[in-house]
Amino acid sequence: MDGNTLLEQIGATKLDRPANPIEDKLRVELAAAFRVAHHLGWNKDTLNHITARIPGTETFLMNPVGLGWDEMTASSLVTVDFARNVVSHAGIRLAPAGFNFHSGILKARPDVNCVIHVHERAGTVISSIAEGLLILDQGGCMLHGEVGYHAFEGQAKENDEVPRILRDLGTGHALIMVNHGLLSIGATISEAFGVMRSLVNACELQERTMATGGKVMPLAEELQIHTKNQLSGGNNAPRGDHSWAYWLRLAERLDPGFAE
Repeated sequence: MDGNTLLEQIGATKLDRPANPIEDKLRVELAAAFRVAHHLGWNKDTLNHITARIPGTETFLMNPVGLGWDEMTASSLVTVDFARNVVSHAGIRLAPAGFNFHSGILKARPDVNCVIHVHERAGTVISSIAEGLLILDQGGCMLHGEVGYHAFEGQAKENDEVPRILRDLGTGHALIMVNHGLLSIGATISEAFGVMRSLVNACELQERTMATGGKVMPLAEELQIHTKNQLSGGNNAPRGDHSWAYWLRLAERLDPGFAE
C-alpha cells in the first residue's frame, strides 16, 4: 500500500514533497530509521516517536498518529513547529505526550537534532528494576557516562516535566525513563540511532543474563572507560552509528517504498 493511501486512511492529505534537497534527504533518512527500528523490534505499534530537526528552521519532522513504524514513508512524516502547528499536511494528528517532550528537547538543545523514544520490551524491563542498567560487555561500554534516569510521572503530557527530562539527560545521550522505556538523542539521526542500538542491546543482554539465575558480573568502571576510549577512537563520545550506511541499505532491501 503506498504512502498516500495510508495517509488517506488516517484522514490526512497528500504531501507535496519539498523542493529543499536538505529536507528531502532528511525525510528519506528518517523514514529509513523507522523501518529499520521496526525490523529490529524496537516498536511494533503506532506509538512512540523518532523526531528530527529540519536544519535552518524552527520546525522538525515527526511521525503522525495512526501509522506503524513499518509503514512510515518520507512523504508521511509531518513537519511541525514548536508551537504545535502542522505545516505540511492537513488532517494530521500528533500524540500530545510525544510532541511535548520531543519538541521540548529539540527546542532547548540546539546541539540535538534527533530524538528517539521506544518502549522496547527489554528496555522497559530494565527500566523497572532497582539496579538499573549494568554494563556487561564491550559494546555496552559506549554507554559509560551517557545514561541518565528519569522517574515516572505518568504520561509525559505536562510542559513542566520537560525541564526535569532535560535535567536528567544532563550531558549524556541516553535516558532510561523509569517504569516506561528508553530515550536517546544525537546531533544526527545516525548518532541517536547508534546510541539507542547500544542501549537496547545492553538491556537485552542484561535481561537474558539475569534470567539465567547466575551471578551477574558487571564490568569495572575503569574497564568501561578504557574500552569506550578504544571504541570511540579517543574522543570518548558517540559520533554516529558506525554501521549507518549498512542500515540504510537494509531499509532499501526491506522495502524501497520508504523513500516515497
